[in-house]
Amino acid sequence: MYNYDKCYINGQWRAVTNGQELAVIQPSSAQVIGKICLANETDVNLAVEAAKEAFVDFSQSSKQSRIELLERIISIYKDKSALMARHISDEMGAPISLATVAQTGSGLAHLVQTLAALKKSSFDGEIGSSLLFHEPVGVCALITPWNWPMNQIACKVAPALAAGCTVVLKPSEIAPLSGYLFAQILDEADVPPGVFNLINGDGQGVGAPLSRHPDVDMVSFTGSTQAGIAVAKAAADTVKRVSQELGGKSANILLDDVNLEEAVSQGVIACMHNTGQSCNAPTRMLIPQQHYQQAIGIAAKAADGIKMGSIDDKETFLGPVVSQTQYEKIQHLIQVAIDEGGELIAGGLGKPSGLEQGYFVKPTVFSKIDNSMTIAREEVFGPVLVLIPYDTEQQAIDIANDSPYGLSGYVSSSDKERALRVAKKLRTGMVHINGAGVDAAAPFGGYKQSGNGREWGQYGLEEFQEVKAVMR
Repeated sequence: MYNYDKCYINGQWRAVTNGQELAVIQPSSAQVIGKICLANETDVNLAVEAAKEAFVDFSQSSKQSRIELLERIISIYKDKSALMARHISDEMGAPISLATVAQTGSGLAHLVQTLAALKKSSFDGEIGSSLLFHEPVGVCALITPWNWPMNQIACKVAPALAAGCTVVLKPSEIAPLSGYLFAQILDEADVPPGVFNLINGDGQGVGAPLSRHPDVDMVSFTGSTQAGIAVAKAAADTVKRVSQELGGKSANILLDDVNLEEAVSQGVIACMHNTGQSCNAPTRMLIPQQHYQQAIGIAAKAADGIKMGSIDDKETFLGPVVSQTQYEKIQHLIQVAIDEGGELIAGGLGKPSGLEQGYFVKPTVFSKIDNSMTIAREEVFGPVLVLIPYDTEQQAIDIANDSPYGLSGYVSSSDKERALRVAKKLRTGMVHINGAGVDAAAPFGGYKQSGNGREWGQYGLEEFQEVKAVMR
């Protein structure tokens, strides 16, 4: 059992003020595996006060000292990587292979990329006759989600520290274990007291007071668009900087010259990765009308071939979704799709045979979908793919862009130049060509209701900086 009932404030582990316990549920078994204690506004105030006081010195610390801090964090993180993978698998249901390679590995990648960006960054320069200084924003509230817990914690905490900011981190209360271990890593790395603080809590008890706190200079939030709107409204009265990475409904355009077997199969697997619980998942597959019927058969076969099972089996690809609430939401959206005329070609309602205990969802694929249907517009955040036919290349682009979201896009073609021409017409912050993966050095973020600001690498570092011009 995990007993992670303290918060980390000003370099010390301390009891939470009200001590209200929250059970940590393992998604694969639906059993209680630990507990945390939910903080409240009193704890928020203590953490922000500690961060504010620590900012005075840490903001003036040398670049070299921050490089050395990140190097210590990276070394300890590597040593604890297997333990981190176990925490992530237990808290949000990732199969152990995914938790080890992708989930834990992404956290390390962001630490390493931030270190590289810090080493090559110059914090001062000139423009015209003036001096330029890149300075830390200040006290930063970091609110992170459950679906890629260490990915999002590392890609916020690392650049904030690299820039010279101080931090109050609120990880998701649904998946709090990895965040707690990360705080232990920073404590072991001798982060100065008050520079990094961790408080567990929910949105109302911690997220809202952090967002509106007058001594918080910036909020970096990753989560649903609805929650992001609430954060922005809470932050508005104090005119603090708000950076948001929100929802997505990414289109995967297969052009008419693709290797259909390869592109469709690859698209199904990409959608189902992390059990579909990724904001940039390619959940709308756009297929030329003349290839649509053939693509249906390929997609059904690919979905039926996905291995589900124990999260401790290294061959398992698809684990459970994170919670009963998430399971019920996905079931509801599958039913809505059926009611609106979608045709199931794989998966569907209910749990897979032999996996009735945890929050497992069948890998599900729909045909006979048009872009106006609920399942094509709402973010499901589960292993559900829709196949949408199109007649012309321009129609495919129009369908892809017909979404309130604009996080990511995907284009497949045997002609890379053609794929690039289409990519430039997509209103998204990122585009993947022919199944290319994410790049931890490239900026991550979206257009429209997918948020604002950019994370990862050099762009992530710049998010936590103010620019001062000194005329002389």
